[in-house]
Amino acid sequence: QVQLVESGGGLVRPGGSLTLSCAASKFSLDYYDIGWFRKAPGKEREGVSCLGSRGRSTYYVDSVKGRFTISRDNAKNTVYLEMNNLKPEDTGVYYCAADLKFRVATVEDMCAWNESQRYLELWGQGTQVTVSS
Repeated sequence: QVQLVESGGGLVRPGGSLTLSCAASKFSLDYYDIGWFRKAPGKEREGVSCLGSRGRSTYYVDSVKGRFTISRDNAKNTVYLEMNNLKPEDTGVYYCAADLKFRVATVEDMCAWNESQRYLELWGQGTQVTVSS
């Protein structure tokens, strides 16, 4: 069946870097808007970065602008989240999700409007990122 599988999480010191991967099976990521979300302890899950279909648009939450980069490799059917200069507040479980039924109008809506998450049909299992000294 269609699925998303995240990988690349881990423990890193403040200022360090990680690159997360979100690999898709049984469908082509390029046709859909894809987002990275994170769930920090005691907080609601929030959008971090979202990428439009065909790579036409990107969105980053203010707290990660200039530090995170979202990208897509169509040959590998994988979306990446490169995270640099990591901070303790970046700690959380990171999930990728796909808007398979085109229910969310824009990548900004996908990432910035928490209610949009209920319209995202497909989620990965998550990967833990811990930033700590």
